[in-house]
Amino acid sequence: MDTLFDLDEAPATDPFDPSVSRPYDLLRHDDGADYAATVTGGGSAVVCGDAERVLAAMPAGCVRAVVTSPPYWGHRDYADPAQIGHEETVFDYIERLADLFEGVRRVLADDGSLWLNIGDSYTSGGRRTRMADRNNAARTIDFRPDTPEGMKPKDLIGVPWMLAFALRERGWYLRTEVVWNKPNGQPESVRDRPTRSHEYLFLLTKSEKYFYDVDAITGPNGRRNRSIWDINTVPLAESHDAAFPPELVYTCLSHSSERGDLVLDPFLGSGTTAMVAGSMARRFFGIELNPEYVSIITRRLAGRAAA
Repeated sequence: MDTLFDLDEAPATDPFDPSVSRPYDLLRHDDGADYAATVTGGGSAVVCGDAERVLAAMPAGCVRAVVTSPPYWGHRDYADPAQIGHEETVFDYIERLADLFEGVRRVLADDGSLWLNIGDSYTSGGRRTRMADRNNAARTIDFRPDTPEGMKPKDLIGVPWMLAFALRERGWYLRTEVVWNKPNGQPESVRDRPTRSHEYLFLLTKSEKYFYDVDAITGPNGRRNRSIWDINTVPLAESHDAAFPPELVYTCLSHSSERGDLVLDPFLGSGTTAMVAGSMARRFFGIELNPEYVSIITRRLAGRAAA
């Protein structure tokens, strides 16, 4: 299928304006924190640390667009005791994320936007482990949470909408949901329901009026972008298996940011948001808890800079 954006073909740019603060210099250090940072250029920074703490050290209103995907509940083990996604209940998970996104809303500009990708889960039916899926090894995890209160074994939980409604209650404007359809999605070892091949992406804003370039991406005859996006997943040679496809990030940033804007991803993972933002002449600030993933990000960014 045709793609709107190919990261391999995009230019590696560093849109540093000397009159604009370097992203890492925005951090407040008066709390004594020593943030481990990989500064990959004047317009970019990646910080290894806890997202909630790093967000608290950023100035209010400095970010124009956020594109991110938090760890899903009960899906993967990212091998860190502070990780999100291993909470005992889905309600604890939603509460923890809603608290964290309070910090995201604080650093977002009044006319800024958040694009939030989140996956769903099924109740465990009382099983405490998930065996390796022969069709998708990334789904292996050494625990499964109990079936949430009020739900039955094998229920689809509805995690994306639980989080979207929780954020709306916290003051976010829930503008739309986008269905990310994955034509090449991994099969599931299930025989009593269709294989799920989509995820949700929510557009949330800080204010009633906000920046949105409706004509940034159009189809034939000027048809404006619809709410179902057909975008293939893109495997990475390195170990982070939950990577964003570059085209997904490109679409979000095309609508919600302009050249030179600061883009944030508080769950940077393998660094795709940073790489796409840089190729679009946006500054970026990424936060990642796991040092191993920061190493992957650093190598990917260095590879693009050298290309």
